[in-house]
Amino acid sequence: MNPPEVVMMIGVNGVGKTTTIAKLAHRAQMQGRKVLIAAGDTFRAAAIEQLEVWAGRIGAGFFAKEAGSDPAAVAYEAMDKCISEGYDLLLLDTAGRLHTKANLMEELEKIKRVVGKKHEGAPHRSVLVIDATTGQNALSQTKLFHKACSVDEIILTKLDGTAKGGVVVAVAQQFGLPITFVGLGEKMEDLRPFNGEDFAKALLT
Repeated sequence: MNPPEVVMMIGVNGVGKTTTIAKLAHRAQMQGRKVLIAAGDTFRAAAIEQLEVWAGRIGAGFFAKEAGSDPAAVAYEAMDKCISEGYDLLLLDTAGRLHTKANLMEELEKIKRVVGKKHEGAPHRSVLVIDATTGQNALSQTKLFHKACSVDEIILTKLDGTAKGGVVVAVAQQFGLPITFVGLGEKMEDLRPFNGEDFAKALLT
């Protein structure tokens, strides 16, 4: 693949998307990759600041514009920075929006178009972050995000909570999507590759 690899992170508010991005960046850096995190959630100033803190903490590159900027412009300029400064992975945050809002879904499509024009094949992966405690709502979230920007994989967060996360099995089956990682806590190491056998055992215990 022609670097940088562009990974678009999507999901509703409150699912732990920001910490998941930091964990993925940390993981990629441990593998020797040069990572840039781009703050495409421009609606919430706090989201930009939070991401910047995480990027600083793990030593990843960071790109943002002021709150309220066009997220597609952030994505476009982040791609410029990636290419000119030799990054090989771009983790692009997007607003944790209410998936029922059609205009916000259009924005995701626009981001996708913009990075695709800038860099062939981008975004290479769209990763949907789902909170394990969500329940049936996870199905409607997946359906809407899948329609807007064809989800490639799922990361399941907050599996350390009381919920067993069983609904994600339904999501994976209904949409034919792989679950790649599970988040088990707040620490950087708490993002583990998903193991179906272990998960099934945990569900049955």
